[in-house]
Order: sequence, then C-alpha cells, then structure tokens
Amino acid sequence: MALNLTATAPLRALIRRATRADTVNHHARNVLRRQSRAPFRQLWGASWSRQSPATEAAPQPELLVHDASNEGQPDGKPAKHVAVNIDGDPRTFDTVFLRDSCACPQCVDPDSKQKLFQTSDIPLDLEGTCTTVEDDEKGLMLEVAWQKDVPGYGPEHRTRHSFGWLQRALNTESELRGAVRHNERVLWDKDKITKHNKWLDYRKYMAEDEVLFDALTHLHKYGLLFLNNVPESEESVVQIANRIGNLKDTFYGRTWDVKSKPKAENIAYTNVFLGLHMDLLYTSNPPHLQLLHSLRARAPRGESFFSDSFHAATQLHRMKPFLFRHLCNFPVTYHYHHENYHYHFNRPTIDLFPYPKYSEPSNIAIKHVNWSPPFQGPFEARIGGENRPHLRYYLEAANAFEKLLSAEENLYEYRLEEGECVIFDNRRVLHARRAFDAQKGERWLKGAYVDDDVFYSKLRVLQERYEGRWDAEGVVRRHGEPLRSQKQGPPEDETGRLARTQTLSRAENEDAILRYEGPSSALYGPRVLEEMTFRLRKKKRSAPIQATPVAQTQTETQSEDGNIEGPSSALYGTRTLSAYINKIKTIM
Repeated sequence: MALNLTATAPLRALIRRATRADTVNHHARNVLRRQSRAPFRQLWGASWSRQSPATEAAPQPELLVHDASNEGQPDGKPAKHVAVNIDGDPRTFDTVFLRDSCACPQCVDPDSKQKLFQTSDIPLDLEGTCTTVEDDEKGLMLEVAWQKDVPGYGPEHRTRHSFGWLQRALNTESELRGAVRHNERVLWDKDKITKHNKWLDYRKYMAEDEVLFDALTHLHKYGLLFLNNVPESEESVVQIANRIGNLKDTFYGRTWDVKSKPKAENIAYTNVFLGLHMDLLYTSNPPHLQLLHSLRARAPRGESFFSDSFHAATQLHRMKPFLFRHLCNFPVTYHYHHENYHYHFNRPTIDLFPYPKYSEPSNIAIKHVNWSPPFQGPFEARIGGENRPHLRYYLEAANAFEKLLSAEENLYEYRLEEGECVIFDNRRVLHARRAFDAQKGERWLKGAYVDDDVFYSKLRVLQERYEGRWDAEGVVRRHGEPLRSQKQGPPEDETGRLARTQTLSRAENEDAILRYEGPSSALYGPRVLEEMTFRLRKKKRSAPIQATPVAQTQTETQSEDGNIEGPSSALYGTRTLSAYINKIKTIM
C-alpha cells in the first residue's frame, strides 16, 4: 500500500487514515507473516493480548527460532549465531556478542563491576548451544552453553541474558546506526528563560538528591541555573561543585577570584565591559560547567548577562544555512600566551555531532559552540589568495552570528547579589559583564569549573535512580529487569523519559522540550509521532517499540520503490522511516 505524506494534514492523522483503509488486509498480512516466518516450537507465549481460557491452554510459540540458519538450539548443533523471537520476528545475535556481554560472577567482578577477561580472549571459532530458562527475578532468559569457550572457563560455564535485555540491546544498536539523537535541550531567548528560569535553595540543593536531580536536569535542558541563600564562605562554591563531582583543576587553581586588580593577566579581572564569551577554549577540553558565587556586590552596575548560543545558531541555520556551514568548517585559533603559560587550540565556531553517510552536514545536531573573542589569536588557515574567499565568508558568518547572540531579545540580564550563585553550561551559554565602578565598592565572585564527564556521570546516576533510564551519545538506555516479563503479562503503561516532562503544559512539550536531532531540518522541528506511539502502547498493550518522532516541516513524497522521501526520511533514511510506519500500523 502506498502512503502519500503531505504537509496538508498531520502525519499522525495520515497514518491513522491509511491504517483504517488497510484494515481489511490486516488478517491476510498476519497469515502471510506466519507462513513466511521460520518454524519454531511451541513453549512460551509472545502475545500480550488478553486471552480466553481456551486460548491460554493452547501451546504458545517458543522464543528460540529453529531453522537451517540457526542450529544453536537445545536439540541442534552448536552454532556461531542464535536467532531469538522478539516482537514476533526472529532476530539474530552473534554468539561473540552474547559471550562478551556475559555478566556472571566468573566474567564480571561483583564488587568492581569490571570484566575479568578480554574480548580478544574469545576464540574465533566460538559456538554456543542455547535454551530458555526462567529466573525468579528476571523472567524468561536465554541460556548459552559454550563450545570452545574462553581459555580458563570450564564446560559448566553458562551465559544468561534476559529477553528484555536483548531487546534493549537491539534498540540501542538501531538508534546508534540510524543516527537518531535523543535531545531534551530547550532553546531559549530572553522571554523563555525569564519564564522558565529556576532558582533553588542552597540547603535543599545540598541535602536532597531529588532537588539535585531537578537542578542537573534543568541545567542539561536550559544550561542556566541559580542558587540563593548560599553561605558567605570561600568554600561554598567548592561544596556546590562537589555535590556534582570533582572540580576541574586548571592553571587558575581549583577555585579562582573574579576581582578588579591592576595589570590583570585576564580581562575578567578588570572593571571594564566584558563581551559574550566562553572560558578556556584554548584548552583541549574546556570545562562543561562554570560556577560563580557572589561574595561581594557593592560596586554600582556590573550586571551579568547570558545568551543561548544554540538558539542563535539555530536561527542562523534557518535564515542563512550557507553562513552556518562556514561556522562549522572554518578553524578559529584560541590562545593564552603569558610568561609562564602557553595554551593554544584551533576549533570551529560550531561543533556538530558525527553525521551518517549521504546526509547534509549543516543539518546535524549541534554538539558545542565555541565563541570567545577576547582569547582569539591570529588565524592560521585559509588566510590569503584571490581565489580563496573562505576568510571573507567566515567574517560574514561571524558578523551575522554575533548580531543574533547579542540581540536584545536573546539576552538574559541579571545582577548577582551577595549570597547567590549562578551555574551555566560553558559549552553552550555565553556569559558577559557590564562595566562597574570599582572605586565605589567591591565586586567579588568566587569561581569553579566542573568537567563534562563528571556532570554527565552524576546526571546518569540520578536518571537511573529516579527514571529507570539514562542516555549517552544521544541514545536512551533503560535499565531494570525485566523490561517486559514474558511470564507476567503486559507491562504497565510506560512513558519512560516522558514521565517527568509530561508534568509540563502541552504547549511547553510542543515547544522543543523533547526533540530528536539528526541530519535534517528535524533538528529544529516539533515531535510528531512520539505521543501517538505511547497512546498506541496504552491502547493495545503491545510489545514496546522505540518511539521515533518525525519532523513534519515539508511535503513528503513516495518514491517508486515505495519508500518515503522528504525531510523526515533525511533524518532516518527512507527505509528506516518506511519500516517504522509499518511497525506503527501493525500495532494499531
């Protein structure tokens, strides 16, 4: 059946309409699917629908598939590949993956959680024989007995993986391969951050893990957070940072003072205007978080202001993608060159996540923005030649970008008072300071840095604890066993990462609270299929699938081979999108 996706109606409605029209053939498709599927024995049920007593008494399909391509079964020969019935389809796993992932006490130390063997120890001719077993806690599991196991392991060694874990492994591989990026960042201008700005009490931040989780989640989404009632102590900023993890020690020290002083080695240590910038871009790994605690605020003026560089980059991409591309490609030199220190690094203004083959690089999700004019050095590439106008193009792009960054509607201004602390994402949120009169009072900020690895480690720990999931490289991983117990029946309605954000208004959710990013204009478009998918889960109690929102920003057409083409297919690939729509149809 052909789907004609256009922008004249919501994609959700079009899919529903197409599915209704195709209902008459649904039973026939199921019969053909069963006939074409590899044969399997009847042991355990794979359907979550409510069954009548007569149906429950009937034998149900086993989750290990028996066919010529897969002999690694209880009644077959050892094999290098194992086929497992997941969501009604045989999914093949290499036994090397199953062996390498073994988490038994012989393979992973229970205390350190570290592997006790090397991947390179696995024999090239490894084979396994499989069966299904039930675990009281984890439900139905795949058990593998090994032929030609890792040296040092006896014939009694067994590897077990739950079917929920196997399904999650497939989901992760699929999303990584498809370059689908989960991203909760919220792009903001002055009005939005004024509305959603968050202030937290220092004592609650220090004492309650749920408040800390709220703080880190907000920092991850918006890149800006404020604390009040901070004690008047030079150690307070250390305590705030240590709540997340270890401080980043730089040549400035573990902490540093922002004060006006004569012959300052850094422009921040003066009382003059300091424009929008980021810190330490001349190092190979600039800090992720910057913390500034106000100990004295007695000088007139000296307001701080902030700008979301991701929002400005998004605006530039929409208005002038050609200039956006130059900011992604042109190397800019940053340096800090003094008597005792010499730091030097080249990086583009906009860092993008890696993009898959055949995609448009200027449409990839933004990873970092690098903008620090006070610490910029002379250009070292593409600096001359009548037929090489790259520097001129960069100048035009930088000029357009700066106008967006410093536009009044994009700036959030606030004067830090004594006892207040600001925390912001140094790789995203630019900060600046107005001039102040150092002769009429003291202005003193105590600063500290936290690295990205430290921040994301704590965030993932709290995500696992409070949401049962965590994300890395733009892919959400769920933990906890079982994800879907084969013997306990249908799972509760799980919304995963939507659990926290659905407490917000619908307008806020539609306003980029949840977005997926990838090689298309979907980077800046709203989600379309997310809510529909979860509603279908609730309605049919079907096996969980990975929700994949698709941007509905332009007309989409169907190619001659039946694949969907357009901005959404650019995000996921034509076959991926087509397969996803078919998946939606099968569970409706």
